[in-house]
Amino acid sequence: MPTPESEAFLAKKPKVPPTFDGVDYNDTAALKAAQDAIIREQWVQVMMARLVREELSKCYYREGVNHLEKCGRLRERYLELLKTAKIKGYLFQQQNYLTNNGQTQQ
Repeated sequence: MPTPESEAFLAKKPKVPPTFDGVDYNDTAALKAAQDAIIREQWVQVMMARLVREELSKCYYREGVNHLEKCGRLRERYLELLKTAKIKGYLFQQQNYLTNNGQTQQ
């Protein structure tokens, strides 16, 4: 059963998707909310990779010489997460956001 989320957590949780789609750049609050959501999503990815890495190190220690066959699933998951689990920030997405007609939004 999931843990209920507190009022303080829900107040800080972003209410927008982690993208600049539909964001009015003149509305500072909406822009900051989108930036915050993007950064939070990147941190979630990094923390997921960290948790898998910790489990992988425990598996390596626990399995000893059999780690190659016993920890393969964790190793593959960790290598997949490493490809995307990077804190890149939001400036590139914000400055190079393309609208539907291919024009850069200013």
